[in-house]
Amino acid sequence: MKKIAVIGAGPAGITAAYELSKAGLEVHVYEAGDQVGGLARTIDLWGQRVDIGPHRFFSNDPRINLLWLEVIGQDYEMVDRLTRIYYKGKFFHYPLRVFNALKNLGIFEAARCMVSYGLERMKPAKPAVSFEDWVTSRFGKRLFQIFFKTYTEKLWGIPCSELDPEFAVQRIKKLSLWEAVKNALSGGRGNKHKTLVDQFAYPKAGTGIVYRRMAEAVQARGGKVHLNSPVKKVIQTGQTATGILLADGTDLQFDHIISTMPISLMVSQLDSAPETVRESALKLRFRNTILVYLEIGGQNLFPDNWLYVHASELKTGRITNFRNWVPEIINGKDSTILVLEYWCYDEDPEWKAEDEYLIGLAEKEIGLTGLTDGYPVLNGKVVRLHRCYPVYSTGYKEILTPVTDYLKTVPGLTVIGRYGSFKYNNQDHSILMGMLAAENIAKNTTHDLWQINTDYEYQESAVITKTGLVRQ
Repeated sequence: MKKIAVIGAGPAGITAAYELSKAGLEVHVYEAGDQVGGLARTIDLWGQRVDIGPHRFFSNDPRINLLWLEVIGQDYEMVDRLTRIYYKGKFFHYPLRVFNALKNLGIFEAARCMVSYGLERMKPAKPAVSFEDWVTSRFGKRLFQIFFKTYTEKLWGIPCSELDPEFAVQRIKKLSLWEAVKNALSGGRGNKHKTLVDQFAYPKAGTGIVYRRMAEAVQARGGKVHLNSPVKKVIQTGQTATGILLADGTDLQFDHIISTMPISLMVSQLDSAPETVRESALKLRFRNTILVYLEIGGQNLFPDNWLYVHASELKTGRITNFRNWVPEIINGKDSTILVLEYWCYDEDPEWKAEDEYLIGLAEKEIGLTGLTDGYPVLNGKVVRLHRCYPVYSTGYKEILTPVTDYLKTVPGLTVIGRYGSFKYNNQDHSILMGMLAAENIAKNTTHDLWQINTDYEYQESAVITKTGLVRQ
């Protein structure tokens, strides 16, 4: 029997542990925090349940959906998605609704956008070297400036001209203005594009229940999930990964290590890594998130699941309304919990700011939007997430490649997840990484985990509905 260590209990790590325990292997999970789920965990707050930011689950891959349904059973609802863009005091539907966009932009601005798009389509096609190039070629310069630039630069803290187009390839994929218009005119019929889906499955107890149940299953099968157990480094014997060193100095031996800890930290601590590889790993940057939760003394504030804030006068980039997900997480309370997201780097003053300042900032900004309609703010709470977004600055692939090339030569070590593989994963990507990593270990398959969320395409398609899995 192989003995496996999994570093991190986020979606990728705990899924890998869940699948390995099903295969009869001995699994030990080491999580630095006090609960499983990582960025997709759910917390109790003011008598309600909230996620660590909005976590919509959607996949077309039947393997991922079957596993999700296996874990959650019937304990989910289908949520009608409403996400809009807040820009210049107006709300723009996303996916695009033609008449809503025309009304909010006005005839003159709408005409400018269409002319800008037309001019762009007349230009000879050329490879995009930045996120700005990629989006502009598909939407036109004017729509890029209105609907992409401000939000994206808030998120990443760098100009769009310095952001690699891979971010657009992974998150927007094949979407263009023409596809968005077709989707609007057809009412979304036949649409399979993740960015445009109008419904998604959501657990009645919050997203985190999926990963808590996986952890419970691991332990029921004899595995161990160690919370508050940060890992300092992966131990090597020669080139081979043979164990882990915990932060408290405990040295443990294993047959295989699965790591979801930030790739920059993990690689920089490997004894056999060449100095050039360690230096490259430390050049990889992560962006931090500050979540400011506000309890508002009112209901029916606005109908969206979340709003993208493109207003340049506001620092927040996204506002989530947890009252608009499923009623079970509200627990019968009369108040509404909102969360405002702010993004920064370690060196930015926001990251070091006092909680009282951040709560005051969020209270001021939510007031400026008019979304709370004068209802009082009853409570505030700050949650800081360190290194949660891998930064795809231009040229990052040249930095990442020697790191990944080296990791492919280390027997006994698999890296997965958003942190571990330096990929901007959704839940479904991380779940799939965990599943396939477990298969590689338990069944000696040779899945290329680096291709997930890059050139990965579904071999067949199926979606979750209220009645279960429906193949397309």
